[in-house]
This record gives sequence, structure tokens and C-alpha cells, in this order.
Amino acid sequence: MKKLIVNADDLGLSAGVNQGIISAHERGILTSASLMVRQPSAASAVEMAKQHPSLSVGLHLDLCEWIYEEDEWQLRYEVVPLTNSAAVAAEIERQLVLFRDLTGVSPTHIDSHQHVHRTEPIRAHVLRVAKELGVPVRHADARVRYCGEFYGQSDKGHPYHEGITVEAALKILRVLPNGVTEMACHPAAIPESTSVYRNERVIEFETLCDPRLRDALKAEKIELRSFRDFEH
Repeated sequence: MKKLIVNADDLGLSAGVNQGIISAHERGILTSASLMVRQPSAASAVEMAKQHPSLSVGLHLDLCEWIYEEDEWQLRYEVVPLTNSAAVAAEIERQLVLFRDLTGVSPTHIDSHQHVHRTEPIRAHVLRVAKELGVPVRHADARVRYCGEFYGQSDKGHPYHEGITVEAALKILRVLPNGVTEMACHPAAIPESTSVYRNERVIEFETLCDPRLRDALKAEKIELRSFRDFEH
């Protein structure tokens, strides 16, 4: 059986991102979101999400951000030194506590901004926390296949809008394997001026709400699910 979790990163980043995620859940195929608890619109995102209990909300760990400039990837910000294991562990715990303070519950899943949890020492600490919570971690749970193909920039940050069209999404759905797949996305209702991923978010939003995707889910016998399926 084919099951699809459509998970939006960056919930809480801004009002436009929040609205895009919530509207894509209401009108489109989005089923889940990952909350950036450090960002200015996190509290309002939680209030909006509480009005949509079918939306599962996980923790999008925000430890750093890289940007491609002058022909190389450069560190835009770093919350704590990522090579300092103790500092990383403390920051992960701080963001988890803040998540619980904001939502009143534990996250349904864990991932991270720009996938930095795939590197050590971050990975070990994230896996430990996820094991304690009993929740999936992106790239690290055999029960969930990760699909990052729905993305509108190249590996050097250049526009790649053909990757987030309706046709691109339909192609992903048509070849979806059996089991559970998480398809990541980054929708917003308006261009996101604070992010290196700006206009692409609006294109993603429009694609996720296109009725042709719902039709394809039926045709391919794909069930929309969320990370709540993994709750104990």
C-alpha cells in the first residue's frame, strides 16, 4: 500500500509561511508541518495549527543556515558551535522544551533546517531524543522513505522552478513506491523576504493546492497520512 506524508518545513518562520502551510492543509494535500520554535511567528503558527487538529506538528531544529554566495557555501548564522557536542545537546533540549511550552505536547517527528542533523555530533543527540520520544527522524527511520525531489532550487541555490510545478509533483506521485513516503515542501502564501528560498514558496503553495494532485492520489491509490500514525 502506498502512503504519503506531505510535510512542510519552516512553520513559524513568518506570517506568510504560516498562512501558506495552513491553507495548503485546508485546500491541498499537505498533512504535516515542522515548527521552527526560534522564529518570530512560531507562537502564531501554533495557534493556527491548534485550529487544525488533523495537521501533525513536529520539531524543525534550527541550528544554522548556509547560503551559496561568491561560488561557495557560506555560513549565514550558527546558533551554537556545531562541533561542540555539549552545546549542541543543550540547544536541542532547549528547542524541544520551547516546542512543548508553545504547543503543550511533544513533537510528532523531528527534522532540521537544511538537514544538519545528518552530521555528527548533531545526529547522535537527535537520535537519542527521538528514541526517548518514540518519534521518527527524517533520513533515519526505516519506516519512512524521504523524498526531497519537490524543491525549486539547485544544489547551488539557483532557481529550479521546474522541480515544483504540478507536472513535477505528478511525476513523484506516479512513481511512489509502496510503504510510507515523506515528501518535503516549503509553501508560503506570499514570497518570503527573509529566506534564501523566496518566490519558490508561492509556486509550491499553488502546486500543492492544485486539484490535479488529488485526482492523481486517487488514480494511484495513494493514501494521505501524517506523522501521527507513529504515535504510541
